[in-house]
Amino acid sequence: MCGGMPAHAGEGTASASGAKNASSGDEPGRALPHIIVLATGGTIAGKADARSATGYNAGEVSAAQLLESVPGLSRLARISAEQIASIGSQDMNDQVWIKLAHRIRRIAEQHEADGVVVTHGTDTMEETAFFLDEVLRTSMPVVLTGAMRPSTAIGADGPRNLYEAIEVAASPATRGRGVLIVMNDTVESARGATKANTSSVQTFMSPNTGPVGYVDPAGVRYVAAPPAPRHGKPYALPAGDSLPRVDIVYSHSNMGAAQIEHAVADGAKGIVLAGVGGGNTSKQALDAMESAVRQGLVVVRSTRAHSGFVARNVEVDDDRLGFVAALDLNPQKARVLTQLLIANGITAPKQVQQAFEPGR
Repeated sequence: MCGGMPAHAGEGTASASGAKNASSGDEPGRALPHIIVLATGGTIAGKADARSATGYNAGEVSAAQLLESVPGLSRLARISAEQIASIGSQDMNDQVWIKLAHRIRRIAEQHEADGVVVTHGTDTMEETAFFLDEVLRTSMPVVLTGAMRPSTAIGADGPRNLYEAIEVAASPATRGRGVLIVMNDTVESARGATKANTSSVQTFMSPNTGPVGYVDPAGVRYVAAPPAPRHGKPYALPAGDSLPRVDIVYSHSNMGAAQIEHAVADGAKGIVLAGVGGGNTSKQALDAMESAVRQGLVVVRSTRAHSGFVARNVEVDDDRLGFVAALDLNPQKARVLTQLLIANGITAPKQVQQAFEPGR
C-alpha cells in the first residue's frame, strides 16, 4: 500500500468521504490501494445553464465535489484528489498536458499512489490520453474518464464513469497496460480510442482494434492481453510549457494549396493531412506538401475516414516526396506524435515513420 503525499503548491487536494477505511469489506484485512484523482474540468464537472434544455458550463464542480457525489468509493480505494485545471476540454492546452505529465511522473517515481485517474472533458480526451501514453513509461495504472452529461443533468453519467475509472485504476490486472480511457462500462486504449458521437454516452470507440476490456461495479474484465513492453524510451517533455506548432489540414473536393501554404508562412513546424480515403489529396495540395518538406517541415498523411490504416506508397509516392504515413493514427493523434517528435529533435522522414509504428 502506498501512502499519500502532502499537497504541492498551487494544487488543491481533498479526500473522498470514507476513504480512510483500511480494508475492503470483501477481503477483510487486505489494504486498499491508494488512487489519486487529478481533475481538469470538463462536462463531468459541468453545471446546467438555462440557455437551452441541454445547455451547461464545463469545469464548475471541484474534484472534492465530484468524489462526494459517488457512493461506494471507500470500498474500492483510499482516494485523494488534486485540481490541476478547471476548463472544458476544447480549451485543453500544452501547459495542462505538461503539468499533468510531470505530476503523474512524480507520483510514479515517488510511489505516492497505486494508480491515477484523470477527469477530463471528452472532446479532446483521446489526445490527452495519447500524449500521456507517449511521455510516460510506468506500469502504474493511469486512467482517463469524463462524462457526456453534466453533473446536474437527469441521468448524469459522470458518477458511474468515475466509480468505474477508479475501479479500473485500483485493479492489479490494469498494471502495465498503458494509459486507458474508461467510459460507459468500456475500457479503451489510448492509441485506439476516439470520440465517435457528439452526444451519446457510448461515444468512445476503438474502430481499428475494439475495446481492451469492460467494467461494471462487479468487476473489471479484460478481453485483450496486456501489450508487449514498449521498445523506445518515453519522449522527453519540452523545457518550456509548449510544444512545436503542427497544423492539421483537412482535405476536400476542389482542394487547393492555400491552407498548406498558409501553415508554412505562419510558422508551422509540421503539417498533418486529414486526407481523403487512404490519406490522399489533390495534386495542388500534394505539390504544396512536397514544397513544405523541402522547407524543412515534417509532413504526415492521415485520413478523415473514421477507421482504417494509411499505408505508405499506395497512391502517393511517400519515399520520393518525403512524406510520413500515419498508419492507424487519426489526424489529432498524428499531430500530437509529430509535435513530440519535433520537440525531441526527430524530423528525418525515416525516423519519424519508425516512430509511428505501434509498440515503439
